[in-house]
Amino acid sequence: MPYASSLSTHGDPGVAVAEAIGQIIDKLGPSPDLAVLFVSGAFVTRVEDLALAIREMLAPGTLVGSTAISVICGEKEIENQSAISIFAGNFDGGATPVRLADDVHELHDLQSHEALHGVPHTLVLLADPFSFPVENAINDLGSRFPDLQVIGGLASAGSAPGINRLLLNDASFTHGAVGVLLAGKMVIEPLVSQGCRPIGSPLIVTKSDGNLIYELAGQPALERLQDIVKEMSDDERSLVASGLHVGRVIDEHRVEFSRGDFLIRAVMGADQKSGVVALGDVVPVGSTIQFQVRDAVSAQEDLRLLTSNLESADGALLFTCNGRGENLFDIPHHDAERIASKITDGAVAGMFCAGEIGPVGSHSFLHGFTASAAIFRD
Repeated sequence: MPYASSLSTHGDPGVAVAEAIGQIIDKLGPSPDLAVLFVSGAFVTRVEDLALAIREMLAPGTLVGSTAISVICGEKEIENQSAISIFAGNFDGGATPVRLADDVHELHDLQSHEALHGVPHTLVLLADPFSFPVENAINDLGSRFPDLQVIGGLASAGSAPGINRLLLNDASFTHGAVGVLLAGKMVIEPLVSQGCRPIGSPLIVTKSDGNLIYELAGQPALERLQDIVKEMSDDERSLVASGLHVGRVIDEHRVEFSRGDFLIRAVMGADQKSGVVALGDVVPVGSTIQFQVRDAVSAQEDLRLLTSNLESADGALLFTCNGRGENLFDIPHHDAERIASKITDGAVAGMFCAGEIGPVGSHSFLHGFTASAAIFRD
């Protein structure tokens, strides 16, 4: 068994961390190559003590961690209460700790990592949403290391700067980002469920300026959108009214487009007079877009379709939006149960995030209302 996860909701943090560590040792033994810690609730104020116990009792090669509003373990999503979740693994490869205070220019150890373990293929990234320029960093990583996929999430325990905690081995931080570079024979397959379904047909952007779309397929953008809405049922129109999105095709070389080909962004507004539609993203002329709607049914269907083709795997890190969970689905454990059903012995751990990171096509992005997972295979 190369990977394991553990959970404790005991009210005493000392007992809780001992329980969680004991579960990992029972499954893997001591000194795993990697341990990832997720901490929620009142335990957030004790995160340094928890990390110290893990380093002393479990002694992982690399320890990273984050605080969150809710944590995940196996099939369970432990929402809005104190809990500790640990993911640990042993693999043929390397797990190199990474600390980013401001930007990815501090990521200088890729060459040394490559010399020891081979070319790193995945960066698991945990970041503070108030102090770290996540989108800029991901774009910079993509340009400097185009074959490196980035998967992770933004800490969600705090609603103001200085509250979140990020862990990296024997240090904790209230700002920036931490992560682990992974290389070796293990395969890490990304899964990004953006929870939307398309409406209408794909359209080519024929006139735009930044995030403003003036024309779609030669006609005013708002006019095209109104034509789509006219063909919808009353229920579908209510979804449009509650929040409309757009999917931008990432790989324009494809002939046909499916769910995983679109990067989902919000429609920010429209101007009746000019017919301009404003998006939460820059959309160049020549881009292919398709309007999208999101609700619980769409999110359930999207994750079900993505996991239906997923072969059984050995472990998973799951980063799901804090707007999902029971808030969206009205039932507990939706995302965790779906991912864990594909993982041997349910070796899944993760957290609810203030933003999720994962690839769409060959590029990594920051998402919202998304479930992003790193699926480990040996």
